[in-house]
Amino acid sequence: MNNPFSILNRYLFVEMLPPFFINMAFFSFIFLMKQLLEITDMIVNHNVSFAHVFLLLAYTTPYFFQYVIPMSVMMAVLLALLRMSGDNEVLAIKAGGLSVYRMLPPVLAFSLLGTLITGYITIVGVPLSAERFKKLVLDVATTNLDVSLKERTFNDNFKDVILYVNKIDPNSGSLQNVLIEDRRTPNAHNTVVASTGVLVGEPEKLIYHLRLYNGTINQLDVKKRSSHTIHFKTYDIRLDLKDVMSVVSESHKTPNEMTLTELTEYLNTVRDRKNVYDSALLKYHKKFSLPVACLAMGVLALPLGIVSRRSNKAYGIGLCLFYFLLYYILLTVGTTLGENGSCPPLIAMWVPNITLGGFGVLLLVRSAKEKHLSFDWFWPVVDKTIKWVGKK
Repeated sequence: MNNPFSILNRYLFVEMLPPFFINMAFFSFIFLMKQLLEITDMIVNHNVSFAHVFLLLAYTTPYFFQYVIPMSVMMAVLLALLRMSGDNEVLAIKAGGLSVYRMLPPVLAFSLLGTLITGYITIVGVPLSAERFKKLVLDVATTNLDVSLKERTFNDNFKDVILYVNKIDPNSGSLQNVLIEDRRTPNAHNTVVASTGVLVGEPEKLIYHLRLYNGTINQLDVKKRSSHTIHFKTYDIRLDLKDVMSVVSESHKTPNEMTLTELTEYLNTVRDRKNVYDSALLKYHKKFSLPVACLAMGVLALPLGIVSRRSNKAYGIGLCLFYFLLYYILLTVGTTLGENGSCPPLIAMWVPNITLGGFGVLLLVRSAKEKHLSFDWFWPVVDKTIKWVGKK
């Protein structure tokens, strides 16, 4: 009966696969819904192609997969055991003289598989996708800049600059009757009017200049309450892409974009800068703690699926979501404390796994001894929390 490929092990492992993929699809959809407005804006207002939008979404998936996979593993184990408990299959296993521990090997194997996949994503997938995402954002911003300029429309794609163009020549791309409201200078408003203009620059460096011909500059000084007008034949105004500069303002990689080797080398170079070192070390431990969360949550889900009320599956699912929320809160608090130096990064990143994993082992031991823990306190706490949030 200890054969790892026994019927029970294979049966339980296969039972966890369908809910895992269903939960992966569901939680991925939830994460993508957050970006729905941005996707619509890119397609409708900026004429970004569906291919580019699809790639942008694809490059963001590794980031939220590192959170979705542990949660899906936990839900898969829980739902499989809830189904088996509801059909009295768990009772039959116990009646056959098998301990609850007998169901642990397939759960550990399934959780370990999730750990390996999540580990590959955090160590390899996230840095690679972050780098490609940045390059694609640059490409989208540069190739769609001319297209996003629309006739007789106030354009606010540029930082602190509003651009209005009466007509765009479809052949040469020159701008006719240009109006610019420039508010980049503190306490001063510059209004530029020109008969024609041409957009020139170096797209790969995000350096753009709008070269204007035959126009005037009306300068208003708010402090001195004065204004004057300047006539010009040629005038260059620099334009910074508002939406993209925040993404690509740094030419070097951030710790989130570094591979494991690069992050290790980076840690060696910033040892004398405590805040920077702690933040980078936090990212280093996070690359390992997130994958191991699959094991902690899988072990916790096993006793939850057995001790939850068979007549109410929503009860067990609610507990599962509660513990995942608890894990995420602990992870967020640990990240905050680790970044400001209040807590060592090692402790900050591993306490959530130790807490949930340790509680899962405790539940498993008590379940094996037929000492089921009562969760009657759970829903009253949820009700009180909802009422408290409503009052606030």
